[in-house]
Amino acid sequence: MIKQTLYFSSPAYLSLRNKQLVVRLPEVERNETLPDTLKEKSVATRPVEDIGLLILDHQQITVTHGLLTALLENNVAVIHCNEAHHPVGMMLNLDGHTLQTQRFKAQVEASEPLKKQLWQQTVVAKIENQAAALAALGKEVKKMEYLARSVKSGDADNCEARAAAYYWSVLFSDYIPHFVRGREEAPPNNLLNYGYAILRGAVARALVGSGLLPTLGIFHRNQYNAYCLADDVMEPYRPFVDRAALACMQKGEDISELSKTVKSQLLSVMSQDTFFGKECSPLMVGLTKTTASLSACFEGKRRKITYPVLYVAT
Repeated sequence: MIKQTLYFSSPAYLSLRNKQLVVRLPEVERNETLPDTLKEKSVATRPVEDIGLLILDHQQITVTHGLLTALLENNVAVIHCNEAHHPVGMMLNLDGHTLQTQRFKAQVEASEPLKKQLWQQTVVAKIENQAAALAALGKEVKKMEYLARSVKSGDADNCEARAAAYYWSVLFSDYIPHFVRGREEAPPNNLLNYGYAILRGAVARALVGSGLLPTLGIFHRNQYNAYCLADDVMEPYRPFVDRAALACMQKGEDISELSKTVKSQLLSVMSQDTFFGKECSPLMVGLTKTTASLSACFEGKRRKITYPVLYVAT
């Protein structure tokens, strides 16, 4: 089943009734001129089991404890945004898989050579998807293809960074000749930051659902980072967000701020088609395929992570 991404950017009362998320609007509830029948019609519901991500992007959203409990029991990632509309926190299920203890053990005991091989696969997949994004724009990709073939175990030669330097110098060049990628740099970095934060939450949710610890990475090891493994696994998926940011620019959207239209475009990445060989799945489903394959690698049941191929119709 395709899990839904629900985004709230205005005041709302969110509660639980009969395993349904119930949405009430305070401005409607408080309006004494409206009849009760009209107020009841303004109430919306969604089955909790159909939700994958819940994004709270307003300071006047009220959520009941009962709803939060139901959301976490159904492995829904609840993402909180600050006053600048940037994701700043996330709530995840603590018991996401029936074999969680077994899978934790396999993850913790994974050998260094195995982790280096998994990181090599991850970097290759990322560079190949970056190359596909550039090829769709008619850009030269021979350097990217060479770097993808040159990645060694653990990416000892830092091909990822070398590919990124070329990638970012070319991707937005038709609109921004001297683009610099950085969290605090000029737009469209704001779009990328927002899209990556949502993607990170979706990856963390998929990892928990596959019985893995998002904290223990195969490459990222920052002691202050609670989502090192999520940051590892999301790398080949980043170009999907990059393409969404580019699409906003191509449509002439104002990228100086995160408008509702821009956010909608970035959030649509979660339902975008991803291709695994001949199979096609929405990105949220694809993440589960990837994290399940990673768990199998930790347990010695397979040797390769399943990552999607960025396919661009010509």
